Amino acid sequence: MVTKYFRVRGFERWLKGCLGLAIIWAGLGVSAPGAQRVLYQTKFEASEGFNQDLTLIGQGGWVGYGSGGNGLVTGFFSGGGQHAFIGFGAPTNNGDFLNVWRPVAYVPGPTNPPIVRFSVLMQIEDSATVTNRDDFRWSVYNGRGDRLFTLDFDNDALGINYLLDNNSFVSTGKTFTNAVPYRLEVVMNFQANQWSSTLDGQVLTDKLAITTRASPLDFGDMDAVWAIRTPGKPGDNFLVFDDYLVVAEDGQVRPPPTLTALGLLRPGQFLLRCAGTAGVRYVIQGSADLAVWFPLKTNTMPTDASFDFLDQSGVGARLYRAMELP
Repeated sequence: MVTKYFRVRGFERWLKGCLGLAIIWAGLGVSAPGAQRVLYQTKFEASEGFNQDLTLIGQGGWVGYGSGGNGLVTGFFSGGGQHAFIGFGAPTNNGDFLNVWRPVAYVPGPTNPPIVRFSVLMQIEDSATVTNRDDFRWSVYNGRGDRLFTLDFDNDALGINYLLDNNSFVSTGKTFTNAVPYRLEVVMNFQANQWSSTLDGQVLTDKLAITTRASPLDFGDMDAVWAIRTPGKPGDNFLVFDDYLVVAEDGQVRPPPTLTALGLLRPGQFLLRCAGTAGVRYVIQGSADLAVWFPLKTNTMPTDASFDFLDQSGVGARLYRAMELP
């Protein structure tokens, strides 16, 4: 996913004069996939049955391997409700790994699209009361239980690495910052035996082999992993994640939706037009900081391929984007 933000030239200055506000308009430039099938999706909310007083393992079909801190928290992603986490609490058995995952068991084939797209909102919190730091990972396994590949977030060096099934870590050359939310996306083409990944739209990996050992090419699950560097001496660092989504898609690409600023109708009322493909569902989202987005209007595109949205909130600075829904 590649996101492009831009200002409407001259329009922002005119709005300042009328409202005393600085409204920035942003469009989401996404190569939106064609037919999609949601394989698994969760926001870890109480309305979905997730209880903050319990571990994540054992809820909503989530399972785990190893021991250590895992569960639900709030307050790390603004407006995000409950989020999942792993880490912080030391394992009970001095183990060096904790994996948590939700089985999906998807096999691409004649009637199943070949591409699986995973996305998640994630943030790594640094150790606070100890000096030890660990690694947090996202690892893909097939249905047989083979680990296919891994993205590794090194919380000591703050570097991002990848690991294929040949067990050799390679640096992506990219870094991350503690306590900052990121949108991670991993796209797997099982037909082509290739995977790519981005972090907030920045390319981490591009068209690497899903397997180098001829392992079965299917999607079993995406694990969140706490890799403890010194068994018995873990850091109290932890990974928080939310908006966990796995979809299958056919690889046919539709053009991204576009947003057009139609203007200010009266103080506090700002009109936008969304254009896209007829019959496809789109959502217009708003944000104050580019980190947390919330829906403003969801609509199926009519036959004339556009619909309008009147923002009457009268808030201060707001950014907008439009995106296709599964």
